[in-house]
Amino acid sequence: MKKRLIFNCFSMNTLSHIWHGLWRHPESKSIGFNDLETWIELAQLAEKGCFDAIFFADIIGADPGYQNSVDIYLKEGIHLPCNDSTALCAALIGSTQHIGLVLTSSILSEHPFSFARRISTLDHLSKGRIGWNIVTSVTHNAAQNFGFESIVAHDERYRWAEEYMEVVYKLWEGSWDQGAVVADKESGIYSKPELVHRIYHESKRYKVAGPHMCTPSPQRVPVLYQAGSSKSGRIFASRHAEGTFVLFPTIEGARKGIADARASAVAAGRNPDDLKFIQGFSFVVGSTEEEAWKKSREIDEWVSSDGLAAHIGRDMGIDFGKLDLDEQIVNLNIDGLQGYARMFEESNNGQKARIRDLVNALSYSSRIVGTPESIADQLEAWQEAGIDGVNMICQLFPDSYKDFIEYVIPVLQERGLAQSSYRAGTLREKMFPDGNALLPENHTASQYRGAFK
Repeated sequence: MKKRLIFNCFSMNTLSHIWHGLWRHPESKSIGFNDLETWIELAQLAEKGCFDAIFFADIIGADPGYQNSVDIYLKEGIHLPCNDSTALCAALIGSTQHIGLVLTSSILSEHPFSFARRISTLDHLSKGRIGWNIVTSVTHNAAQNFGFESIVAHDERYRWAEEYMEVVYKLWEGSWDQGAVVADKESGIYSKPELVHRIYHESKRYKVAGPHMCTPSPQRVPVLYQAGSSKSGRIFASRHAEGTFVLFPTIEGARKGIADARASAVAAGRNPDDLKFIQGFSFVVGSTEEEAWKKSREIDEWVSSDGLAAHIGRDMGIDFGKLDLDEQIVNLNIDGLQGYARMFEESNNGQKARIRDLVNALSYSSRIVGTPESIADQLEAWQEAGIDGVNMICQLFPDSYKDFIEYVIPVLQERGLAQSSYRAGTLREKMFPDGNALLPENHTASQYRGAFK
């Protein structure tokens, strides 16, 4: 019997997320990104389709990443402006019942003590539906917005992230023991002081006494996502992540990359299935193949090529506006390209990646065009290669989601590849049916349970 796939809406509280230029399309409603009603409509639509979560990306700074300027980001609305994903998740809790709400937060943007408190509060209010996409940020402007001269070196950011995780794990897992809360009206005792602990954390960047200001939430620790493709990022994911967002250009690349990553998770003391691989896809659905490809060509007329280059260049700290897009990456001594280039080359039998290949990878390499049945066929093939789910990238907001939910989801449900209803429990229990609301004992966070006296 086939395992079902996990389905997330991949979005961002901004005008233009991945498919830049399409906000101008007559059918797009993304210009309403500042309106709560826009997001309530999406959340309820996704819940109707039994999606697992809405996964919100986020950024906290914008470098002059294209032709040495930020002008294109402002002109085309490419992640600028961008609203706070944490606040949006909080606002959506009351208008939904089942769907998970995954926010993105950088180690730069908030002290771990206040962040841990915020997450526990959201997890309580949502009854355990919160996830966290852990990012280290890549732009100098992000660092400058929080008092630094520039972003710290790549590997140092991951050492910083390890320290950040240690603090939040101690607060979430170690500060309040199981059974600390009794809530006994008759005796007048709400919690047992002897079971609530200070953590007395002290390290290079943080000094936190504790205790955690919140009682343990339904999950204690939110569902943990991480999307790094570099060596350091993959090592971090093998230790911490429960879900990782991937963008493999081909099925064979996914097969090899996922097998390697699962082996890394096992080397870190975890089970191979403890890490879920969520592939980014966008879809164009038609009643026939001809109709689907016609729709995709019509969509392409609205796409901004400069916008695509400006987006991925900013994420990698490279000004593609100054480079020849047909240049092979191997010929360029540019820090930050190795993860993307490696993934492309592994997926294409060693073919050397060009700048153009990377510019298009985020959008065109992850687009599936076809009928509901042919799309389901392709998703089955990707599942066989090792993916556990889909982060659905929207082209026309929200109509791309509507088409997928109305026409493709029923076919996937018939094949057992998509859920038809929600299991009871938290987001983690829905994603890992054999587990429970808490992280398993083999996760690194579990070492802090009962660690403080």
